[in-house]
Amino acid sequence: MELEQIVRSRRTIRRYLQKPVPERELRRLLEFARLTSCGGNRQLLRFIVARTPELVQKLFAITAWAGLVRPRRTPEWGVSAPLCFIAVTAPREGGEILHADAGAAIQTMQLAAADRGLGCCWLGAFDHGAADRLLELPPERKTLYLLAAGYPGEAPVSETTEDPAQVAYYLDDKDVLHVPKLSVDALADWR
Repeated sequence: MELEQIVRSRRTIRRYLQKPVPERELRRLLEFARLTSCGGNRQLLRFIVARTPELVQKLFAITAWAGLVRPRRTPEWGVSAPLCFIAVTAPREGGEILHADAGAAIQTMQLAAADRGLGCCWLGAFDHGAADRLLELPPERKTLYLLAAGYPGEAPVSETTEDPAQVAYYLDDKDVLHVPKLSVDALADWR
């Protein structure tokens, strides 16, 4: 798939088919993440791939999903929940640049996933302390984000808006998720 097509079509996925993602596909995502730019090339991020049903279910239980369309777009365990999480971890004292590094790595993984027919949801809304305990992180590390990954069980659509007040995502009467994105002219100031 061409990069432009991937960027234009990739949307956050919150409903997943109950089909496991092969390890080779998850390794591919991590390969792309490791090649992504990071501040000072310090490479402080580490990744934990949670695939065992017991761990994934425990992580799933501490996450929050799609606040604007809850509960209609809240995945249900065993029906539409992801079967895999990639935890992005970092040193507790690594500084704010770690969030930029994580964002770059996560976005790269999302694009790589979309290229292979996978979907992702980048999660920051979860119980971070519980995640650290579930993932058995040493005290000097913390979980920054979770990335749910799997085969999409939905097909959200993107639309363009000029109005910054009209960017809330929503479900239509056919249960399709619409994601308004500001146009270039609405978000850029040319000087």
